Amino acid sequence: MDHFTLNYLGKVETFAKRVRLLDLIDKEQQKNYICASVNNVTRSLDYEVYYDANINFLDTRDYEAIKIYETSLRYIAAMAIKNLYPNLNVRFSYNISRSIFCQFLNLETRLEPRMVRSIEQEMRRIIAADYPLCRKIVSNAEALKIYRDNNYDDKIDILQYRPEKTVHLYECNGYLNYMYEFMVPSTGHIKDFIIRMYPPGFIIQYPRSECDGKIPQFEDAPRFGKSLKQSYNWARKVRADSIASINHYVNKEGIIDFINLCESNHNNMLAELGRKITEDIDSIRLICIAGPSSSGKTTFANRLRCELLSLGLEPIRISIDDYYLPKSDIPVGEDGEPDLESLEALDVDLFNQNMLDLIQGEEVQLPRFDFKLGKRVPGRVLQIREDQIIIIEGIHALNEQLTNLIPKHQKFKIYIAPQAQINIDNHNPISLTELRLLRRIVRDKKFRNASAEETIQMWPSVRKGEFRWIYHCQEDADYVFNSLLSYEVCVMKKYALPVLQKIDKDSPYYMMASRLIKFLKYFVDMDDSYVPCNSLLREFIGESCFQDV
Repeated sequence: MDHFTLNYLGKVETFAKRVRLLDLIDKEQQKNYICASVNNVTRSLDYEVYYDANINFLDTRDYEAIKIYETSLRYIAAMAIKNLYPNLNVRFSYNISRSIFCQFLNLETRLEPRMVRSIEQEMRRIIAADYPLCRKIVSNAEALKIYRDNNYDDKIDILQYRPEKTVHLYECNGYLNYMYEFMVPSTGHIKDFIIRMYPPGFIIQYPRSECDGKIPQFEDAPRFGKSLKQSYNWARKVRADSIASINHYVNKEGIIDFINLCESNHNNMLAELGRKITEDIDSIRLICIAGPSSSGKTTFANRLRCELLSLGLEPIRISIDDYYLPKSDIPVGEDGEPDLESLEALDVDLFNQNMLDLIQGEEVQLPRFDFKLGKRVPGRVLQIREDQIIIIEGIHALNEQLTNLIPKHQKFKIYIAPQAQINIDNHNPISLTELRLLRRIVRDKKFRNASAEETIQMWPSVRKGEFRWIYHCQEDADYVFNSLLSYEVCVMKKYALPVLQKIDKDSPYYMMASRLIKFLKYFVDMDDSYVPCNSLLREFIGESCFQDV
């Protein structure tokens, strides 16, 4: 083997044989790192380098490192539960305060605090023992036997949809599990977590890259938590809480039934919204719709308008985008570019005054932002009746600053997001955030001809804007609309897989692409010709009847 040079931790050294990344770190410093970036590609610390490379060791301040940290933490929690309560089945999901929610599926009594304390103690014992986590490859037949021996029926269910002939398991002191992600090299790399009761289960908080690698302060979010619980209960009721159960339903009952089932759930929520609004129609003058990227805000606003029309109301839609300041007046972000997601990018005073004047029955000359000219030009002249409602939607729609001249009782606030409660198996939930990223990848390719790499590259900036401008407003919402369509990944699969598979293994975005592919490939394919033209999904795959509205 030729000699190769490694640039790492302020050193430049030449090696004659493969070297494990972990062995490049001083022993007293090894536990400070989770993984490494090797020529911009994320690698586990057990990875052996054999070529010239620039190496950056990553800690909990890095997004990819946190994904590995969180996966390893779930593994340790599952291991501790298996050691203490071998007959209990635990299901992990993502929940409030950016945490992991743990719930026992076959616990015959209520969860007691002593059980949670014992699980935490066992987890800390496993971590203190610093057991190695060893990756091993087994055949699907071997994996099936392991799953049967451990009563992992959920893992057996999904195994039949695995296109590969082998499974990557991790072994730790005799415990075997598969978590669909790289792991830390040993349990001692997991340092920080907090467990707290959250009936009917408990939550595990862990460091977040968005919080500079620290555990965020616990924030209860009853409205958000309730919507997640409703999503899970509905999914369990219709057998759509896991990939395998979705696939079983589609294969047994058919595509049309499943699509109509999911669309009917949206219709029911829209009907419920319509009732809530009409019940308070004497007060409500402004409907504010906000949610994170790729939640389906535009289609939802159109669907809600149609719902209100069917109830005899005549809502008016006004675009917040028409109130952008000229590019030269928009504040600059950390990257030196105009921060278009900032509230200061909008003419808040003009928007407030226009909304107040309209509600008071005055005739208003609305602006229209001409994106070719990069400035506002005169738009339509509008005057509304006392019984008409204005609908606005956008990233800042729930922010009180945007509409501070309008009394709170005259506003009805709606938070929209896909509240996914779908798991690959009980130990491996699908990220709510990554589902939205999948939607955006499909939409950006369809409407902007953007590559998956371009979309993934800009995603951290998008997320930063969400944390700054959206999430702190969600608990103020009067209604949370779950924009998830449980069939959507089956449809998006054929659009997303080809663009994700084009990302080279040497790309810094390969890990994210690989993570999306790992759950995407398990879903059965579904023909999108059965998707209704007014479906929220059409906003991402095209051919929406609202496209030119």
